[in-house]
Amino acid sequence: MAETVSRSLSEELYGLLQKERFVTLATIDHESGSPALSSLSWTYAASSDLIRFAVDNRSRILTNITKEPQVVLHLIGAGSSYAINGQAVVKSERLEGVPLKLAMVEIAIEAVRDIMFYGSRISVEPQYEKTYDKNAAAKLDNQVMEALKNAN
Repeated sequence: MAETVSRSLSEELYGLLQKERFVTLATIDHESGSPALSSLSWTYAASSDLIRFAVDNRSRILTNITKEPQVVLHLIGAGSSYAINGQAVVKSERLEGVPLKLAMVEIAIEAVRDIMFYGSRISVEPQYEKTYDKNAAAKLDNQVMEALKNAN
């Protein structure tokens, strides 16, 4: 597929990031200077050019972002694979209304690229399941996503 470059999320990608979803985040490791990859689920598009995510406030991701704010969020959906480049900033070290100590990070989108290899499409999107108490997981997921939606 030809690489498509945009400075913001399409309507379809924006819609995909209105609920919890599996994505990966690439940062630069603050100690080694090498790429670091993390999996996330609590991700929310606040607008077509701003993505928020929640992560444990002790996460190495936060230290990496503080030292080097350039990140890439990888999203699989809408039949393809997308690299969302941007500048990340830790907006809050403690997300309000959530029982866990989670930080909130915002990514100001600079570019969205379709990175799927030529002549193919994604036929089945990644799926995951929570391995702890389903009711507790659903309650926590709702609290985190609401906090991300309502953040200033």
